[in-house]
Amino acid sequence: MSFRVVRSSKFRHVYGTALKREQCYDNIRVSKSSWDSTFCAVNPKFLAIIVESAGGGAFIVLPHNKVGRIAADHPLVGGHKGPVLDIAWCPHNDNVIASGSEDCVVKVWQIPDGGISRTLTEPVVDLIYHQRRVGLVLWHPTALNVLLTAGSDNQVAIWNVGTGEILVHIDCHPDIVYSACWNWDGSQLLTTCKDKKMRIINPRTGKVEEEAICHEGSKATRAIYLKSGLIFTTGFSKMSERQYSLRAPEHLTEPIVIVELDTSNGVMFPLYDPDTNLVYLCGKGDSVIRYFEITAEPPFVHYINTFQTPDPQRGIGSMPKRGCDVSSCEISRFYRLNNSGLCQVISMTVPRKSELFQEDLYPDTIGDTAALTADEWVGGKDCEPILVSLRGGYVPSSAPKTELRVSKKANILDKKGVRKQNNSEDMAASELIIKEFREEIRKLKAMIVKHENRIRALEEHVNKDHKIENTKIIESDNKIESSCPIQEPVNPATDLAPDEV
Repeated sequence: MSFRVVRSSKFRHVYGTALKREQCYDNIRVSKSSWDSTFCAVNPKFLAIIVESAGGGAFIVLPHNKVGRIAADHPLVGGHKGPVLDIAWCPHNDNVIASGSEDCVVKVWQIPDGGISRTLTEPVVDLIYHQRRVGLVLWHPTALNVLLTAGSDNQVAIWNVGTGEILVHIDCHPDIVYSACWNWDGSQLLTTCKDKKMRIINPRTGKVEEEAICHEGSKATRAIYLKSGLIFTTGFSKMSERQYSLRAPEHLTEPIVIVELDTSNGVMFPLYDPDTNLVYLCGKGDSVIRYFEITAEPPFVHYINTFQTPDPQRGIGSMPKRGCDVSSCEISRFYRLNNSGLCQVISMTVPRKSELFQEDLYPDTIGDTAALTADEWVGGKDCEPILVSLRGGYVPSSAPKTELRVSKKANILDKKGVRKQNNSEDMAASELIIKEFREEIRKLKAMIVKHENRIRALEEHVNKDHKIENTKIIESDNKIESSCPIQEPVNPATDLAPDEV
């Protein structure tokens, strides 16, 4: 007698629910770019979607309370000269977002708390390095203001956004970089490339520590780090069948699991939740979201269920765990972009009868506080993300988030000398200059007063001369009139001679 044992898992009954249309976002002109990007980025404050824009590239930023039909003239973030290809919210500041574009420039923007009221065209900083379009932007998970960018010039650059300079330049890819992912503490970088290989790279030196064929198909591949250190990949076989695999570092050539899914041609984006070890597979052009649980027992990648929708998806964004509703046992929330212009909100929920906080569903999750500074990370320090508790809902960190300010370092070539001064000497010199300026201003004011008095005296003297001259002219006219005799008028009738009468 045989019987089947059902695997015990608290996520076995996870189900998805699509919110009503009036609770979603409608009338959005989603980008028609053929670039393999999610076109959507979400954080607990805002939803950002790459849209079609005439005369350049733009994306729209919406607060979560602005649902329903979006006006056609809604303000955009539009400073790029070419279509925007990828966007990413900073994990340590919910008001900062980075965008990469076909104009080869990466821009970092500061979004006001209430959203934008007019079209935003001035970024905080422009990061200019790539020679071809920039299709990938990715923030470091633990270090503040560290941003990775990759372009079609096969170059990867790691920036310090706070100074606007490149920290590391990685030139080890012979072709276009499809995807990049940091490991849990940001000490390693995983990339996939058009040459079908995946590479584990030391991000501080750019040295390739290990590489292997990711998938044998020629279409785009994706690879992500799991919290345990394992690697999950998606791609295509030689027969163009979609696959996923699970691998271990130092044994990349020998997959732990490799499974064929279907024969669709849409690129699959793996979205990972480190708190629950769930991986969601969202294919471009698909109308389904498949989700799997990663465990330590065979077959290691356990299929759970599929969320089905009637419309194909053009892009998708995933909400960080701190933005989920813990009171309804929501473990994930997705924002699906449809070709019709609808951004559909999908909530993934674990069914529980109790209304109390479920500690097993919500372990401490990644917060919005950076564990390192950019200089500490470049110096070789690694640190795991700072975790926060979701009991009672997410509460932002008490430390106020300051606006992103860029202080670019001076170029040594612009200086005429190499003389160095300490801070006290600089302060003394500046005080002396200020004193000299004040003395010059005092002298100028005194000179102006003196000149004003002199001008006033000259004007009075000129006015007096004019009065005397006018008086003399009038007196002379009167004398002339008195010296001349007055001739009486001639009467022609009486003054004629007698013989003329």
